Amino acid sequence: MSFFEGYRCCVCEREVPAGSPAGECPSCSSPLLGVYDLPLLGRRVDREELLGRRGGSVWRFRELLPDLSRRVSLGEGGTPLVEADRLGERIGATDLYIKDESSNPTGSFKARGMALAVSRLLDLGIGSAYMPSAGNAALALAAYGAAAGVSVSIFLPRAAPWGVAEECRLYGADVDVVEGLLPDAAARMSKVIGSDRSGLVATFREPCRVEGKKTIAFELEADIGSIDWILFPTGGGTGIVALWKAYGELEELGWLRGAKPRLAAVQSSGCAPLVRAFERGEEACSDWDSPRTLACGICVPATRADRLILRALRESGGAAVSVSDDEILQAVEDISSRTGIFPSPEGAATWAGLLRLVGEGRINPSDRIVLVNTAGGARYRFLLGRRAP
Repeated sequence: MSFFEGYRCCVCEREVPAGSPAGECPSCSSPLLGVYDLPLLGRRVDREELLGRRGGSVWRFRELLPDLSRRVSLGEGGTPLVEADRLGERIGATDLYIKDESSNPTGSFKARGMALAVSRLLDLGIGSAYMPSAGNAALALAAYGAAAGVSVSIFLPRAAPWGVAEECRLYGADVDVVEGLLPDAAARMSKVIGSDRSGLVATFREPCRVEGKKTIAFELEADIGSIDWILFPTGGGTGIVALWKAYGELEELGWLRGAKPRLAAVQSSGCAPLVRAFERGEEACSDWDSPRTLACGICVPATRADRLILRALRESGGAAVSVSDDEILQAVEDISSRTGIFPSPEGAATWAGLLRLVGEGRINPSDRIVLVNTAGGARYRFLLGRRAP
């Protein structure tokens, strides 16, 4: 049976039915989040039965996901949680892990969200999808669109990593490469598509992407539980919102083995609107002027979910920290040489962020800590041997 009840606006709390094509709140245009009958789920489903499942992609957590009739999957989820003992020796951390999302289809955690988003399009009878993307989300949408027979249009900034446009086209997507950064690609998309938003799956304009990404938390709870800190590279912020939502659901179900973890958002010092707002005690972010970082996945000068992200960080007792491109490049070398994982610059930023937070006394190295490597470093090989200017 389904426990999914529909969607709710995160600001005005308007309820949106499960079968609605709305990607954002019809009243205030704020992000929508999935809603479940958790008391009923807790009475009907056993914790060990649900969290103990192996294989079957993200859909093995189906009771805590939207009830969609067509479930697209390329085998996403079930990514390894790697003990990083040699890396931890640098700071005296003996309980350090890396959740390595690079083994997902198309090499990033974006696959989790796109599996749900494209499935929802099929459920609604929508045969086309479009979005602006800095790279990894574009690849995921193109691949899942190909698997589902959905027509895909991508608006990609020129700053995206080499090969992304070509790979998207290989999956059959139409790709418009736009001069500039992600906001420029978004502006081009808006001009091209006009008022038709039925196939838009951009960040926080499609509620199921958050639902898919929250399965990271379900896997962490199943694998080790009782985590003190999770560090996540943050641009648009779906990862932070998804984790906090998932842990809230697990807590309400009484399924957590310990307290909810503290969350730390890691941004580049060349584009850190969330860090600035967090440090100032602000409830919302102002746009970041002249964003610049080699970690293109977190080069996001504004996010529609700034209030949600900041609330999650503060409610968790967490942190927000920015690191330089030089620190990120050094972190790529550190992680690669001490764990055998070749991380993306975004994923490596979490190690650089941890070094800073430990150095400032904000994280105790004896805590149980998880770094989330959101993507693999293979498509960033052009950065090898480079140092930031």
